[in-house]
Amino acid sequence: MATCDECGKHENLPYQCRRCGRTFCAEHRLPENHDCPGLSEWNDPSGVFDSGFDDSVNQQGRTKGALDRLTGTGGPMSYFRGNMSYVFLGLMWITFAFQFFVFPLLGFGPRTELWQTVFVLRPGHIGYVWTWVTSMFAHGGFTHIAFNSIALYFFGPVVERYINTRRFVLLFFAAGILAGLAQVASTLLTVGAVGAGVVGASGAIMGVLGVLTVLNPGLRVYLYFVIPMPLWVLTFGFAAFSIVAGFGVTGGAGALGGNVAHLAHLAGLVVGLLYGAHVKNSVRTPESLQFGRGGGGGGGMGGPGRF
Repeated sequence: MATCDECGKHENLPYQCRRCGRTFCAEHRLPENHDCPGLSEWNDPSGVFDSGFDDSVNQQGRTKGALDRLTGTGGPMSYFRGNMSYVFLGLMWITFAFQFFVFPLLGFGPRTELWQTVFVLRPGHIGYVWTWVTSMFAHGGFTHIAFNSIALYFFGPVVERYINTRRFVLLFFAAGILAGLAQVASTLLTVGAVGAGVVGASGAIMGVLGVLTVLNPGLRVYLYFVIPMPLWVLTFGFAAFSIVAGFGVTGGAGALGGNVAHLAHLAGLVVGLLYGAHVKNSVRTPESLQFGRGGGGGGGMGGPGRF
């Protein structure tokens, strides 16, 4: 069972639009009934939509790819389509458990070489390419992962719903990896290979926030669930703070101190803003923050923690 993204109705036999990637009930399955951006390409119906259930709407002569068969409605991995925000959230907490419970029980605490080799992207070991990804899901402590989880929980599903799951996954990894590499590259240039490493999903989340800011800069959010403000104020206010706090980076810490990778924030945000500008005219603009069919507010962000 799925929920229609247009009316919120629970649908046992949902249809998924191939162009916008959203899920609809029978009433809203047609592109004209959900204001699909693919309507502008209606002279090429094969590129507009695929129900994922009713083979009668599939393109003639087209064979579904392996990914479509796995993640389409009824497929063994159908849950992941439209829910990768929550998958990433789960991976963050699983990684956190390995960092601070499993590895220490095996005798490899946070300061051991093995622990750092698995979880931390370090300027002296950029060639450990697995840490480009593992460092995104690793965090420096409970507060760090808690703030990032809140931000991903509220902002991630909104962006995923409007740009589709495939684009969302590419955005998340591109912003997260480039953010981490930008941070360690700056450390290499300032203090060398002995400088601090980086962990955290904040670069990826700032990319998500950047896309949402482009799609709807006036969207109302609540900083720490209390202070109302337009999304653009939150985004660029946070960017301004990162610029000031990160100015004069030395030894892996910004001018205001604290183990926060401010350059990673900025790099992730730039990726998100650029990608948001790229897709803005091909997706619908979100009018509210929603989780399921309810409303929600934004929270504060924790930066990629650094050791």
